Amino acid sequence: MSELTIRRTRTVVMIGRCVRLSRRNIDALLTSLLLPVILMLLFVYLFGGAIETDSAYVTYVVPGVLLLCAGFGAAGTAISVTTDLTNGMIERLRTVDVAATSIIAGHVVASVARNTVSTVLVLGVAVAIGFRPAVEPLRWLAAGGVLLMFLLAVSWLSAAFGLLARTPEAASGYTFLVMFLPYPSSAFVPVDTMPAWLRGFAENQPVTAVIESLRGLLLDTPVGSAPARAAAWCLALLAVAVVLSAALFRRRIA
Repeated sequence: MSELTIRRTRTVVMIGRCVRLSRRNIDALLTSLLLPVILMLLFVYLFGGAIETDSAYVTYVVPGVLLLCAGFGAAGTAISVTTDLTNGMIERLRTVDVAATSIIAGHVVASVARNTVSTVLVLGVAVAIGFRPAVEPLRWLAAGGVLLMFLLAVSWLSAAFGLLARTPEAASGYTFLVMFLPYPSSAFVPVDTMPAWLRGFAENQPVTAVIESLRGLLLDTPVGSAPARAAAWCLALLAVAVVLSAALFRRRIA
């Protein structure tokens, strides 16, 4: 077999390993699947009546909850990577010449898979409580593409945080930034209700671009330049994360 085929095979094996680990860690799996649903119900039924938007609050809040799913799933990615580093698994894999990209890709793809299941679950519950998205297939495909880019970017960035951390507990703390970003954005309240000093950040951070893209595409409203800005942010974050994770991996195994 060629070297490229061998690398692809090893990457597939690493993906299968990480997916199996996710299935076996029932507590973490249930948390990543159910917590976004609980948060959505919390926002809709406890806070929704006090927040004014142009539509029903469940319609407004669903895109933000979808990005919260990504944040929670990303935390699990960082913890898994750090656990592999601290329990000696990385050294064992390196003895059989498994490339760093294959090891990290396994964790990233498993994270994207978990987040995909969580996204479907959140959307199902949202529809049950009143969310009525657009039905055009092309808009669904475009929304799925934007969300997939964001999931891939934050999962790889969290893998880099996992390589940076020395303990699983520290890895969980490092991903707080990813989980926090949806709050100072248009996810849960309109940006124009925020103080001026916060509004500038909220309008120009990656999560807002992704949320506005999802909101427009799913609700059949104008999206303007939001998808282009979202794609630019996601690709930039992904490029930084891939380069950073490669450098951190070499440092950790040196």
